[in-house]
Amino acid sequence: MTNGTVGIGRRSVLAGAAAAGAVITLGAPAIRAQERSLKVGTYGGYFEDSFKKHIYPAFTKATGIKVDSVAEPTGEQWLLQLQQAAMAGQAPADVSMMANVPRIRGATAQLWAPLDEAKVPNAKNVIPTFLARYDGEKLYGVGAVSWFITLVTNTNVFKEAPGSWAALWDPANRDRVGLLALASNSFLVEITAKTHFADQPTVLDSEAGIMKVLGKLAELKPNVKLWYRDEGQFQAQLQSGEIPMGQYYHDVAGLAAKDGHPVRSTFPKEGGVVDSGSWCVSKASKKMEEAQIFIDYMCQPAVQATLSREVGTAPVIPKALTGLSDAEFAAVSSETAPIVPKYGMYLERGDWLAQKWTEMITA
Repeated sequence: MTNGTVGIGRRSVLAGAAAAGAVITLGAPAIRAQERSLKVGTYGGYFEDSFKKHIYPAFTKATGIKVDSVAEPTGEQWLLQLQQAAMAGQAPADVSMMANVPRIRGATAQLWAPLDEAKVPNAKNVIPTFLARYDGEKLYGVGAVSWFITLVTNTNVFKEAPGSWAALWDPANRDRVGLLALASNSFLVEITAKTHFADQPTVLDSEAGIMKVLGKLAELKPNVKLWYRDEGQFQAQLQSGEIPMGQYYHDVAGLAAKDGHPVRSTFPKEGGVVDSGSWCVSKASKKMEEAQIFIDYMCQPAVQATLSREVGTAPVIPKALTGLSDAEFAAVSSETAPIVPKYGMYLERGDWLAQKWTEMITA
């Protein structure tokens, strides 16, 4: 199966497609809202709020299918909840936005229902690296959005934006930093390698090399005030200035700034971390038809453009299809080569890395 990871060359792919219209059309007939509903899981906080405001009402208007929004926790906690529920024949959400590592783990456990590609014709718009298949054949995951993890600061506290991830290690920032709590969703291992081991491109290819990187990462522990799993918790303290620096999602930080909060998102010179989410349907869901209508809708160029303009995510279809201006596209992405997560590291050494992470970093 393809793993759906995002490569550094993705920006060149985005520039190469022919333009297409942005009119939303659906092959499915309109259905009265009271007859059908769908539970859709996305990350909570600003992200979920933006979907509820800008995406779900338009989807319901176009299809008649009501969306019940479900707030997902970050990391692999949601995957565990879905797996446990599926064993009991339940689906906390019919469709979930899954980041790459939990998506792949879920596929290994055969958690995701295969999709009928004839029912999601707009998936042809999606860049192939964002389409995930069982054994290269049956489609089970369709790119939803891509996003960046960047270096964020409170503008009242930091008048100038830091230009490097190295600011996280600066002794001047003792007890001022908030970081994602898991190795598999913070990608701090990759950030540390790029920032401090840039001359050793293979440092993460062995356990000995990973240990060196973890040792360097451990040096910033005195600066960390919060290891967070709840995005809203860090967001509130970033906005208040209680924790004025950290790593966060570029799209959500942009939404907070748009709402007038003193929040700044910076792409460091080493690059932001690029990741993506895929729509996956729990095999326990009884709403496969509605789920496929939803996924097909989300693949439309006009919807992808709305996501970029209103939610702040980068599209998973070629830029030319979206109708986004260069300025609009630049607002959700960056010309700086990104830090690409080493998904294979988490799949091959996940348990070992999680143990070392707890012992050396978050303990």
